[in-house]
Amino acid sequence: MTAQGSGRLRVTVDGKFFRLGDAKFHVKGVAYGPFAPNPAGQCFLPPEQTLADFRQIRKLGANVVRVYEIPPRWMLDLAEGEGLWLLVGIPWTHQLWFLDSREERTRAMDTVRKAVAACGRHPAVFAFCLANEIAPDVVRWAGAHRVERFLDELAAAARRVDPDGLCTFANFPPTEFLRASAMDFLCFNVYLHERPAFRNYLARLQMLAENRPLVLGEFGIDSLREGETRQAEILGWSIELACRAGLAGTVVFSFTDEWHKDGVRIEDWKMGLTTADRQPRPACDRVRETFQQAPRFALAHAPKVSVVVASYNAAPTLRTCLESLERLHYPDFEVILVDDGSTDETPRLVQARADGTAAFPHLRVIRHAVNAGLSAARNTGIAAAQGEVVAFTDADCRVDEDWLYFLVSALFEDGFAAMGGPNLLPPEDSAVATAVMVSPGGPAHVMLNDREAEHIPGCNMAFFKSALEAVGGFDPVFTRAGDDVDLCWRLQQAGLRIGFSPAAFVWHYRRSSVMAYLGQQQGYGEAEALLVRKHPEYFNRFGGGLWRGRIYGTSKLGVLMRRSIIYRGTFGSGWFQTLYASEPAGTLMLCTSIEHYILVCLPLWVLSANWSGLLPLAIAALALPLTLCALAGAQATLPQDKRQWWSRPLVALLFLLQPIVRGWARYQGRFTLPARAPQAGESLDSLALLASHQSLGQVRYASDHPLDRIGFVSALIRRLDAEGWPSKSDIGWSDFDVEIYGSRWSSVQVTTALETSGGGWAVLRCRLKPRWSLPSHALFWATLALGLLAIGLRDPWWPWSLGFLATAPLIIVFVRRQQRELQSRSVALLDALARELGLKRNP
Repeated sequence: MTAQGSGRLRVTVDGKFFRLGDAKFHVKGVAYGPFAPNPAGQCFLPPEQTLADFRQIRKLGANVVRVYEIPPRWMLDLAEGEGLWLLVGIPWTHQLWFLDSREERTRAMDTVRKAVAACGRHPAVFAFCLANEIAPDVVRWAGAHRVERFLDELAAAARRVDPDGLCTFANFPPTEFLRASAMDFLCFNVYLHERPAFRNYLARLQMLAENRPLVLGEFGIDSLREGETRQAEILGWSIELACRAGLAGTVVFSFTDEWHKDGVRIEDWKMGLTTADRQPRPACDRVRETFQQAPRFALAHAPKVSVVVASYNAAPTLRTCLESLERLHYPDFEVILVDDGSTDETPRLVQARADGTAAFPHLRVIRHAVNAGLSAARNTGIAAAQGEVVAFTDADCRVDEDWLYFLVSALFEDGFAAMGGPNLLPPEDSAVATAVMVSPGGPAHVMLNDREAEHIPGCNMAFFKSALEAVGGFDPVFTRAGDDVDLCWRLQQAGLRIGFSPAAFVWHYRRSSVMAYLGQQQGYGEAEALLVRKHPEYFNRFGGGLWRGRIYGTSKLGVLMRRSIIYRGTFGSGWFQTLYASEPAGTLMLCTSIEHYILVCLPLWVLSANWSGLLPLAIAALALPLTLCALAGAQATLPQDKRQWWSRPLVALLFLLQPIVRGWARYQGRFTLPARAPQAGESLDSLALLASHQSLGQVRYASDHPLDRIGFVSALIRRLDAEGWPSKSDIGWSDFDVEIYGSRWSSVQVTTALETSGGGWAVLRCRLKPRWSLPSHALFWATLALGLLAIGLRDPWWPWSLGFLATAPLIIVFVRRQQRELQSRSVALLDALARELGLKRNP
């Protein structure tokens, strides 16, 4: 894309960064002005002085100049001639009560349109800044949503004049909660002079920016109060921290001490890199040195990285993936493609060229003879990896060229064992893929705070190889999905931490058809069944995931029923005013689940066939999920350029179908997974005989030495894991210590208590409380419900009713037998553990 009437390319947005043609464009900016009005009313210096200043700015290594007034044509021409771009501020009365006056709003719209037109798509324009630091009192008075809508309207007005022009507004901490969705990038003015606070706030701003670039629109130091040495020091590390945090650029305030506000010269602040007469300060040299290194500062550690791509019949996107990996800006890496038994064109794509040269110089290919599954393929890659760090992406992704740089940089910063990053929709992807992106069930990261993650998606993650080996790599039981979730949980259970780098992003192609999307969700449901069995402590009884952190993704995961809450401080005086985003109505979205259709809708419709009074209730039960899905489609955030007339109805349809398909696959997996077989020497008959003369509900163990109850429970959990018993341990909210899942039909909750005496002996009590499992509940209540439903139907259904009702007590007897068998096996396991610890059975 070139500027009108010029061969100069225009800057565009590319994920979390900017691009100028094929190269990234990192903003290295300085603020300039405003100055005293000249006779023409323009707040700029004469052309001769401006040219001298631009040349001095260029020597700093800067490429962007932020101005606060509409530049005249001669100024734009000078900037182009010196290789600079202008971030053009458009002044209007945004510090007044503009939303209370139609005239003020109209005047603001006209000002923006005229300003953009005056710049005439000039090649020196980097972007338009539509407002600067709207006063928090104004926002509080008018309402945040009204201000956001008006800013979006200003952006739309600017784009009608210049469709390719970039738009933003300069926000600051007192109004950080403003979310103007039409802005191309986020721009924040931040003045923090302590390194930890500055670093932490950048991490917070990156989470607010989500998938858009983040630019520091202003930051600076007053040398009059802080001293010139400290000014240079702070500006140096501020630029470096911003680059390491993955910001798309920084703008230093300001170039010179000569600047005016509201027509008055500012004398009691010395923020300039130069004095008013353009004499450089020490900060000038420091900024020049730092700009020369930006944006890729040297890594403190740059170990070899092995990038593993597991691929199965992914030829349509594989070449794009491998080509992007060849363009990585990282000193030492290899790419390992594990072809997991593909039957498509994959082998031909990775063959050497006709002249014998490698198609992908960094690539090694390992081929499985048969399809072994995703986890097995990734484990093959780990075994072959030569790097200290092993990174993973998918064959349907293409990576940003600085992907490894940011992953490795963040991995070594805070003692993490793993690191992840966002996955964004490629701009060339289809409108159907866009609808899939905002529908439920997509890959998302779960954040515990602004840096630490609970879960990172498998398409974008990196680990120390030693950490992977310590937890045994990926579990081969996960053949299609769920392997990343399992690995993240096992890493955290081992005491390791997972980080997140917002700048380490990949472009992830979504499913391009409804059937492909539903097939993916079916695979996720099957994986959830395996996860429930292996990690029951992370799920509720219906198989829904329990996350400690907040899920970040492009889908809202439901319907928003209330607005977000803003903490403004006392009387709206807070300096950092925070938005607490409203969560989707998760409880209400249960009405879209498969359980709602089976347990609520189906019985109501069957009963309404005989009792017409229930028909309105049956209609309402079915209309509720349809309404919720329609609302979810209406609230979905769809990019303007990918929005079709059918996009929102399609999103609503996917919200309707996804819980059914995924839930059905999850239940199918949970009901068909084989129960754990007894270990050798642990037959049910022998265990029942062992427990025949003792109470299965409670056992006691005596010790003649001090006993650690927590240590006993920890040893029990380790033994359960070692012998393959699924279990759920207390994380602080349960009235039991461990729940053992050794049977499909029941579980046992083990609670321990310790008695001690002054004589040095101790007695450990273990209570084993049996519980019905989900399949048991489902079988019993479904049988009972069918019996009751048959009563309400006319002949010949009454014999069926008697049959179902007679079967229900037999189910109770069967489940109780299963409970006693599981209790017997659990007591045998406790006895074996007690003997190892030197404890004696106490009758």
